[in-house]
Amino acid sequence: MKIIFMGTPEFAVASLDILIQNNFNVVAVVTVPDKPAGRGQQLQQSAVKKYALDKGLKVLQPEKLKDESFVNELMELNADLQIVVAFRMLPEVVWNMPPLGTYNLHGSLLPKYRGAAPINWAVINGETETGVTSFKLKHEIDTGSLLFQSKVPINNKTTAGELHDTLMLVGAALILKTVSAIESGNYELKPQDDSQSIHAPKLYKETCKIEWNNSSEKIYNLIRGLSPYPAAFTEFIDKNNQIVGIKIFTSEMEEVSHSLMPCAVESDGKTFFKVACNDGFISIKELQMAGKKRMMIEEFLRGFKIEPGLKFI
Repeated sequence: MKIIFMGTPEFAVASLDILIQNNFNVVAVVTVPDKPAGRGQQLQQSAVKKYALDKGLKVLQPEKLKDESFVNELMELNADLQIVVAFRMLPEVVWNMPPLGTYNLHGSLLPKYRGAAPINWAVINGETETGVTSFKLKHEIDTGSLLFQSKVPINNKTTAGELHDTLMLVGAALILKTVSAIESGNYELKPQDDSQSIHAPKLYKETCKIEWNNSSEKIYNLIRGLSPYPAAFTEFIDKNNQIVGIKIFTSEMEEVSHSLMPCAVESDGKTFFKVACNDGFISIKELQMAGKKRMMIEEFLRGFKIEPGLKFI
């Protein structure tokens, strides 16, 4: 069985690796073109490309997935199956090409959290369980028939970054199960129940700004659901009347009654720094001020003078 694998980030490498380690015939890997990055704007290869080159695999990097030359190259490879993990949306001419179909690994228990950021939104929404799903691609995004799912618990301290790393490994095992079942022909597809769908849209800057009028639980979940990337943020006005941004990576919530306005700051200037919300406080544990390095709160307070009346906006 000839397989074409499509993916880009580190999340996809684990799935590609498990196929290679189990001697599946991956005839080509499709990933994004090299992109300039960093201060020197040097061309950077995707994590999947680096792995594929190390293993001597054929690599395709189309600018556009509908390009005739790319489509023809896929046809010439005559693959039986395509596996997609953390890649771009595919045109029908591509996903409908192999006789056994194209299967995608998605970081949720579909139909919950269809969309671009399923891992983040599961944490932001305070879910206690999520997982990974393998499903057969069709035209509407994340709506194809289900093959397999694996569940993963989420505790109340799990960050999106930690969940990402767990799902990466659980997802790789699910891809192995998926490809093995397709090769044997021993599998059954099940349609999704659209009435149970939950949307997981792309994260924008406005998604990441903390609204201090919200509950401590909602803010706490937002912070861990965006940590470490892209990170929840807040802003304050400094003594020079400039707006300064702060990213928050870890925090604790305190559900207590108080008389402060939401967004007001309390701190002893040495060991704690907390912000009022509508039913308590968010105690900031790890942060990064614009233009500075990421640091724990004690280190931050050693170099940051708290002005009287400081509050976030």
